[in-house]
Amino acid sequence: MSENRKVVHRSTAVMAKGILLPDYTASNIEAVCAFRPDPSDFLIASYPKSGTSWILEIVDLLLHNGDAEICRRASLSVRAPFFEMSDRLGCQSGLDMLKEMNPPRIIKTHLPFQLIPSGFWENKCKTIYITRNAKDTVVSYYQFQQMNLSSPDPGSWEGYLQRFMHGRCLYGPWYDHVKGYWEERKKRNILYLFYEDMKENLCREVTRIMRYLDLSLSDDVINRIVELTTFNNMKENPMANYTFVPKEIFDTSISCYMRKGEVGDWKNHFTPQQSAEFDKVYETKMKDVNIPFRTEL
Repeated sequence: MSENRKVVHRSTAVMAKGILLPDYTASNIEAVCAFRPDPSDFLIASYPKSGTSWILEIVDLLLHNGDAEICRRASLSVRAPFFEMSDRLGCQSGLDMLKEMNPPRIIKTHLPFQLIPSGFWENKCKTIYITRNAKDTVVSYYQFQQMNLSSPDPGSWEGYLQRFMHGRCLYGPWYDHVKGYWEERKKRNILYLFYEDMKENLCREVTRIMRYLDLSLSDDVINRIVELTTFNNMKENPMANYTFVPKEIFDTSISCYMRKGEVGDWKNHFTPQQSAEFDKVYETKMKDVNIPFRTEL
């Protein structure tokens, strides 16, 4: 991204292929859906603000035997291109970045399952989906859209919460997103991870990811990766904490990109009435599945 760019206009939300997307993503969606991955590529998918950067850093470290210096070779957004990102913000589009990289490539996406190019499944690409309980997700997403001056203005917390509850946020309804990958996880060999499990026992989850990637690393390397990817260390890592994004785009005077990383922070933002209403809508939307989310540890 160009450091000379001083004016960033907030995007608008538009419908594309049945999903609400930022206009700069929607304009690129046909090319994104036509992408053909290499069988060795890795896809890291999530609903926004669910722990994506955490998984990206862990995967990069696993693929490089826990070598922290190699994994500081470039910013996370360069090491793991944001698949559907266009060139609107003065940077290369995700597709253009991928064209210049040799496989295997780590690819980040927030697209719902139905918009993922079929080539990922035809080529049996390793795919990791990370998800987080809905209450913490909406708090983090709201804070992020406030500080991300390239995203649509989120407005008031109360209004944003209502839109999230009723599926009117960017990247579509949270409920459909998490269910889409859950229902396909066995058929498509998707490793489905929970943010709360990672907070509870990061070593266990890093080991799970290692095995899924068909790697075999020593306990010492796993422990090193766990230490490197604690929330505090990630937040201090300039190649992973998104401080490399110009202030004209990510206004850190409003909020940090990596804010708290806690399970249960939603309790500091929801009123009792909002929590009760949210629970009622959630129960209706999620009654057809049994995904083991936890709102506290």
